[in-house]
Amino acid sequence: MNLERIMGMETTKKMSVKSTLATRPGLKGFLKRTWPLHVMLLPAVVLQFIFGYMPLSGLVIAFKNFKPYDGIWGSKWAGLEHFRYMFEYPDSKQVILNTALIAGLKILFNIIVPFTFALLLNEVRRNSVKRTVQTLVYLPYFISWVFLGGILSDMLSSDGIINMMLQNWFGLEPIMFLASGNWFRFIVVVSDVWQQFGFGTIVYLAALAGVNPSLYEAAEVDGANRWRQTLSVTIPSLTPIVIVVATLAIGNILNAGFDQIFNLYNPLVYDKGDIIDTFVYRTGILNGQYSFATAVGVFKSLVGFVLIVIGYRLAYKLADYKIF
Repeated sequence: MNLERIMGMETTKKMSVKSTLATRPGLKGFLKRTWPLHVMLLPAVVLQFIFGYMPLSGLVIAFKNFKPYDGIWGSKWAGLEHFRYMFEYPDSKQVILNTALIAGLKILFNIIVPFTFALLLNEVRRNSVKRTVQTLVYLPYFISWVFLGGILSDMLSSDGIINMMLQNWFGLEPIMFLASGNWFRFIVVVSDVWQQFGFGTIVYLAALAGVNPSLYEAAEVDGANRWRQTLSVTIPSLTPIVIVVATLAIGNILNAGFDQIFNLYNPLVYDKGDIIDTFVYRTGILNGQYSFATAVGVFKSLVGFVLIVIGYRLAYKLADYKIF
């Protein structure tokens, strides 16, 4: 009897497993249901492979003495010679310092300014005014730096509107904003924040929309005014998203904005405004040092990859942020 019972239990168990497997959607069924989505995604995957992954084979140039007439594979191997030269090159350290400083200031103020503006805009009670202001500050995000660079160059030139105002209103001498390294850094950071902070504000406003209203009601019952509610409820509620934004921005510490710098800088500010991307452009495209420029680009990519990994790990540790 016990044997029959055991065999019956085994048979029941096998039938249960078979029924579970039969009801579980297999790969064939999954593809049958979702093939339109895969077909829709296919062009993007093909383009990403062609323009994103196939060019990676050209990184071998960094380890060769590349000559255009010999081709990539016909050029002689140089090993790590270009990487050693990169650290010995007189301008390399200054370029890396400029990149880290400008990018660091951009990251810092692109967190502080949107955060502060979101807190102020959150206190506006009229939704029409709130939406109008939010739209106006968001518009510069869509303007190309080719266009903005031309406007800033005209406004900040020696006979531009800014210097005319300084001369006529305050009697000051014209200031060469884009020909002085310190002024150039200041203008680059301020103009970037002006363009970007509208987008950052949306992120913080979205986080504020998720704050439980009962927290404000409880604080109001306890006698807290709007300022105290901001300190005790609003800012602590935004702290996790601030941590996530700050830690994820670590990976961009070597991305100081090629489009902006390229459209604003000139040889007079190379010592304070030249960054890795513009340095690679000049040495690789203009001077024809393709292998050396590729080595610098590979170095930047490797450092950026490491920083991105560190940023995601910090975001996970500090704010429990997960990408999947």
